[in-house]
Amino acid sequence: MTVVTHLIDNPNMEPLGNSHILGLLLCAFHVPLVASFEGVTIPAELKSIVAQVVVNTTLCSVTCGVGFKLEELCEVTPAGERKNCTVRRAGCLTSWACGLLHFTLPVGQPFQLSCLTSDIMGNGSQAYSYTWRFAPGLITTKDVLFRPFRNPRPVVRFSPTKESDAGTYRCKVQVIKTFKVVKRVYFAIRVIHKDLVDLNFQKFLTWEQKLAASRVEEHLETGVYEVQEEEPFWKGELFYQCLVGIGSGVAGGILLSVVLHCLQRIWRGRAAEQRAEI
Repeated sequence: MTVVTHLIDNPNMEPLGNSHILGLLLCAFHVPLVASFEGVTIPAELKSIVAQVVVNTTLCSVTCGVGFKLEELCEVTPAGERKNCTVRRAGCLTSWACGLLHFTLPVGQPFQLSCLTSDIMGNGSQAYSYTWRFAPGLITTKDVLFRPFRNPRPVVRFSPTKESDAGTYRCKVQVIKTFKVVKRVYFAIRVIHKDLVDLNFQKFLTWEQKLAASRVEEHLETGVYEVQEEEPFWKGELFYQCLVGIGSGVAGGILLSVVLHCLQRIWRGRAAEQRAEI
């Protein structure tokens, strides 16, 4: 039995010994679709040929840069039957531009930046070259502001982090053989003093806030949420505020009416006295 493999298994495009058989096979597969070839008979030797093709594949493991996907490879007979299926891991690339990532670090904390994900780092990272550039003290993506940063490895380690490490780091990943750019990512690093800013936000929460946060964490772990009944409107704080506002308005209106009435009587009394004098 002769097996015709997919082109991805023959990356160097080496000439196949049975190239004429491959051409006949393609014609044989298309015979049922063309009406003018209804009278053509398929040779018996072609009926035993099996093509090995990718029948299913997963999405890429990353949204940008170099990743991997799983492909299901099967032998397909001329009758469309699948057999001897295997799963293999293949490289993939969706987009080479990965944007800007932000990190805020206290002085003295160990930290590292990595161009590639952990699964790629352990398998095939030697096939790429890495070019780092650095814009000291700036958070930017403008290429003119970057200067060369000597580091041939895919990882930059800060041990420990210093104030001079603050800025934006750009990493460009290229295939060594073809110089093709497969990833470009920016890392924005902010370095702060521990005595000026404390990143331990839990320490500044009140007792009620800590209790509420613990309840939320408990609900997330157990998946059980309490359903609280809504209080009647007349028991709410808004209802009392409305009552106070209405009462204040009524009292103010009555007081204003009394003052106007008194002023009117005084004005009428003075007018009567003036007429009597005349």
